[in-house]
Amino acid sequence: MLLGKKVGMTQIYDELGKLVPVTVIQAGPCVVMQVKTAETDGYNAVQLGFDDVKPGRRKHPQIGHAKKADTTPKKFIKEMRLAGAAEQQYEVGNSVTVSVFAEEEFVDVVGTSKGKGFAGVMKRHGFGGFPASHGTERKHRAPGSISSFASNAGHGGGPKRGKKMAGHMGNCRVTTKNHKLVDIDEEKNLLVVKGSVPGPAGGYCIVRSAKKA
Repeated sequence: MLLGKKVGMTQIYDELGKLVPVTVIQAGPCVVMQVKTAETDGYNAVQLGFDDVKPGRRKHPQIGHAKKADTTPKKFIKEMRLAGAAEQQYEVGNSVTVSVFAEEEFVDVVGTSKGKGFAGVMKRHGFGGFPASHGTERKHRAPGSISSFASNAGHGGGPKRGKKMAGHMGNCRVTTKNHKLVDIDEEKNLLVVKGSVPGPAGGYCIVRSAKKA
């Protein structure tokens, strides 16, 4: 796993001369902030930090946590669980770079999708809406009846969780899988992956080895 920031999209030609849309991700270098073990914490994990931030914008416990790793406070910190002992693979204060993907062919990217604000059911869930003619008046984009489908009978009077209705769209965690790793620039810490990844340019993301490639 590696933490990174989406730079943006571009396009390149493949070996067959076809134009391929790609996303450029600045991945790392990530500092190992903490190594957790089953003996001390109950599970094995490694904590990575990415992108420096001014110490004045962090609280004293966060500054002290970074000092233990002999580094500055980080803006984006995530933890990755490990199946085996973490000390053999990672050491506090070391850096993890894009070279960890040197032998990978496909990666998964986890990001936060763009927020769309409050959206109706047609935009948010793809509802068909009401007919455009034949007497429909001021109801073209309405969701229709929800009572018989949403009633949580026997468990309360409210609608069931997950009922497709109007509401906040976007701004949620999204994982896109099996992106082909097109190129790695170890000098500039860049990953070039095929296709689009969640979030805006400048948004933080997590890049990991593909689980189902």
